[in-house]
Amino acid sequence: MTTIINNNEIIIPDFRNTPLIDQVGTEERVSRFTKRSIKNEAKEAGLSMVLSMIDLTTLEGADTQGKVKQMCYKARHLHDSVPGLPTVAAVCVYPSLVSVAKKELIGTDIKVASVATAFPAGQTPLKVKIADTQFAIDQGADEVDMVISRGRFHSGDYNYVFDEIASIKNICNDVRLKVILETGELGALDKVRRASDIAMHAGADFIKTSTGKIKPAATLPVTLIMLEAIRDYHEKTGIMVGMKPAGGISNSKLALHYLIMVKEVLGDAWLTNRWFRFGASSLANDVLKQIVKLRTGRYQSNDYFSID
Repeated sequence: MTTIINNNEIIIPDFRNTPLIDQVGTEERVSRFTKRSIKNEAKEAGLSMVLSMIDLTTLEGADTQGKVKQMCYKARHLHDSVPGLPTVAAVCVYPSLVSVAKKELIGTDIKVASVATAFPAGQTPLKVKIADTQFAIDQGADEVDMVISRGRFHSGDYNYVFDEIASIKNICNDVRLKVILETGELGALDKVRRASDIAMHAGADFIKTSTGKIKPAATLPVTLIMLEAIRDYHEKTGIMVGMKPAGGISNSKLALHYLIMVKEVLGDAWLTNRWFRFGASSLANDVLKQIVKLRTGRYQSNDYFSID
């Protein structure tokens, strides 16, 4: 089976024969990443980089226009209290609230991302998922975060999962597509690798761990397997694919461990918000607190930074 990507004919592998993963070896390698020491100057630069990679997110049934406006205000002004810091990368909302976010972020470089394809479960026909995605794009979304059909994946219907992703990619054009694997529902690391390969060959611009609705969400071992899949895909095709761990990353120390892992597995080219994101709204405040601590020697109260 072949497909055309960037005008090149790419051979699609048999997804039943993706690499087997050594669980123990993966965990041992992750433990080494978490033992790296970072000096203060490098730490502040790293934390600034983390801030620039965050997608502030609100994905609740109770979301209102007012809540989205408040989040966009935070996105625009989060760095005001600490001079010299970048803005976050994006805000992520439901399709019905994309136009609100888009209006609030006029004049900034902050992207508007929208979940789609019947997020978070994805249990609708493809035509509904396409309509959901098209609506988000028509409302002005710069990026779309879709979910894969985990039921089909667990049934071994890998071609269906591939075709569904490719169909969504086909309508995205210049809108970047993040494909959410929902790794907490996939189980074994072998399955995470298989789903990563399917998503990338189908045209994903990013692969993303989780919706944030299922536990466990992002973990270092899962992210390592996805980074290795990206590395192998890039070596075979020359195509860069981004990575987005999402859910459960709430403190700066853990975020820096992720950046160390990205650097050592993929290299410096991926250390930019074009190719790496954190789906972790609560992380932003902790990053600010840690930067202020590095600059002043004093910890800040949570009250100094907006919650939403």
